[in-house]
Amino acid sequence: MSFTLTALIPGVGHEYAHVATAAIVSAGLVGLTFWGRRSLGKGDDAVAPARTLSTRGIIESITELIDGLVKMVIGEHGRPFVPMFASVFLFVLVNNLLGVFPGMSPATENLNTTLAMGVFMFLTYNFLGFREHGRSYLKHFMGPIIWLAPMMIVIELISHLVRPVSLGLRLANVMRGDHTVVGIFLDLFPIGLPVPFYLLGIFVCVVQAFVFTMLSMVYVALATAHDH
Repeated sequence: MSFTLTALIPGVGHEYAHVATAAIVSAGLVGLTFWGRRSLGKGDDAVAPARTLSTRGIIESITELIDGLVKMVIGEHGRPFVPMFASVFLFVLVNNLLGVFPGMSPATENLNTTLAMGVFMFLTYNFLGFREHGRSYLKHFMGPIIWLAPMMIVIELISHLVRPVSLGLRLANVMRGDHTVVGIFLDLFPIGLPVPFYLLGIFVCVVQAFVFTMLSMVYVALATAHDH
């Protein structure tokens, strides 16, 4: 079992290192939220974009990216979900990037964490689907042809139940593999050679955060669409 810095926290140990990392990242993002709200100021300053490369500018760019993706995937009615998707993206991204640093155990490497996130998105998009359509949301599971409904219900139920598992497995396994490769080359060649693998690892971290968020958007879009 590899050494992790969070395992040094009293009462944590290696078994709950990922929980400690998730808690630290969550607390950091909440603190960043309050700092960002305070830095906005009031009046015209609150709506004026950042003029320099700063933490506020980076957060604004990420929010604009998520907003554009939401409008493209879900539509205008998905704008209220932008804060949720931005939070999911940042949580996954920061955890992924932490794994690039030696001695850190990111929560997104642990299957318990990623499956919990998958279940959260599963419950969320189904709740939004029921809220949007009421009981008519159940027709989504029956298909367009009534006499095929019994078969379609089974297929749709399996498809929906697989979604949280696929979200969790994909994220955890890819990030574990990526960080393992970086760690191996870092042990073999501490200087020089690991740099390209660090860059590749950072790229994978960003892509996986994007993929998890995009798939979650697609599920919400399918659940809240009015054409089924």
